[in-house]
Amino acid sequence: MADVILLHGDNEKRLWSLVPRSVTLAYLDPPFFTQRDFRTTDGELAYSDRWDSFDQYLGELRSRLKLLRPLLAPHGSVVVHVDPRTSHYVKVMGDEVFGRDRFASEIVWRYRRWPSKTPNFQRVHDVLLRWVVDPSKARWHQLYEPLAASTVKAHGTGRQCAQWKDGKRLGRDTSEPTPGTAIGDVWDLSIVAPVAKERTGYPTQKPEALLERLILSTTDAGDAVLDPYCGSGTTLAVASRLGRHAIGIDSSPVAIATARKRLGLTEIAA
Repeated sequence: MADVILLHGDNEKRLWSLVPRSVTLAYLDPPFFTQRDFRTTDGELAYSDRWDSFDQYLGELRSRLKLLRPLLAPHGSVVVHVDPRTSHYVKVMGDEVFGRDRFASEIVWRYRRWPSKTPNFQRVHDVLLRWVVDPSKARWHQLYEPLAASTVKAHGTGRQCAQWKDGKRLGRDTSEPTPGTAIGDVWDLSIVAPVAKERTGYPTQKPEALLERLILSTTDAGDAVLDPYCGSGTTLAVASRLGRHAIGIDSSPVAIATARKRLGLTEIAA
């Protein structure tokens, strides 16, 4: 387990105090402009996602993104986790802050949940937008999923080399073992189930599998991972388990208490 720093307070002020730390991955899971209050499974108010206007919401998020820039290492990246209603605005805003040529990827996290009554297609995905500080230096590790059973049955587990004959594509087994199928930018991962061992009771908790993919693909052991909206502490728990240094910030006393319990921290940083 790597070291964890947990900070309670306004992340705008707390981010100022972190300069000049060198962060390899900053993951932001801010409120989604739902205009709702969110409570724990015990009914306690965890946080409020109510705003005077959409401009206020975007303005506060922009100020955090600007504060992150001097904290990121040259090989670092920032990921902003939002929903489809705000992702287009955040994409444009992020391009303005970091540079349009620094945009790396849009990840679609697809999940299943109980359907809601709506005269529309069910919303079953979130959007994760990633920018890098320097595209030529960005930390990157390709991750793989296991080969499909049908692929193994038809071609085995050897790496396939494409060949063409008489206009037809042929596959040839090179006998070199393949690591699997390279993970793309659409991720089918379950939400945190009600009976999952990792569930804390904190609302909008993200699954550890989601953060594990981000951390493994964009950081090395010993790197620093920052989450300025840390909530129940998922990012911190996964980062620490994977040998990364973790820094979390949240203004909610409920979030801080939940994260402390989850991480086994007896105290938080001043």
